Amino acid sequence: MPIMSLLILNCSTFCCRQSTVAVSASLVKQLREETGAGMMDCKKALAETGGDLEKAQEYLRKKGLSTADKKSSRLAAEGRIGSYIHDSRIGVLIEVNCETDFVGRGEKFKELVDDLAMQVVACPQVQFVSIEDIPETIVNKEKELEMQREDLLSKPENIREKIVEGRILKRLGELALLEQPFIKDDSVLVKDLVKQTVAALGENIKVRRFVRFTLGETSEKETTVPA
Repeated sequence: MPIMSLLILNCSTFCCRQSTVAVSASLVKQLREETGAGMMDCKKALAETGGDLEKAQEYLRKKGLSTADKKSSRLAAEGRIGSYIHDSRIGVLIEVNCETDFVGRGEKFKELVDDLAMQVVACPQVQFVSIEDIPETIVNKEKELEMQREDLLSKPENIREKIVEGRILKRLGELALLEQPFIKDDSVLVKDLVKQTVAALGENIKVRRFVRFTLGETSEKETTVPA
């Protein structure tokens, strides 16, 4: 066989191997659940990104194929308030919104709300729904504390800024419900669980607010009345 033909054959074989390396059916299914995009679109996105799930999600968003992202701008004014009480000592009320009363009364939506209430009980450090909800005063305070850490004092200013930024993002993530690993499957973040439910139900879903009650705990606003 001529040398040129051999080169073409080898190149074709290599390309075929490359395109099928990481696109498994389970990965396609996971991407579809998280984005709501079509199966073929998910398969193509994974092939284009070498099987990287996060990059494939970005690929679909850029192409406008992620239905979960499209639905995020739609009004969500229905839903339900869920509750969970643990050992009669910790209680949570949480409001989760959807677009229609029909979905709000459905079992899958109820399951999501119940799971989110349990999640709040299981994460006592969580104070906010999302990182965007954290007040600027807290962000600035965290930055001030991190900038004064002894292990950073000897580093150049630009390096310190980058390190501090990463640490603050991690810290803020610890305070936000949507950034927590899901208690029933720690390979999934709570925000991804919500996206999966959006894709499954076909409606926008927003975790609006929650409040936690701990037995014997008093808030800063409460005052003690003398006996």
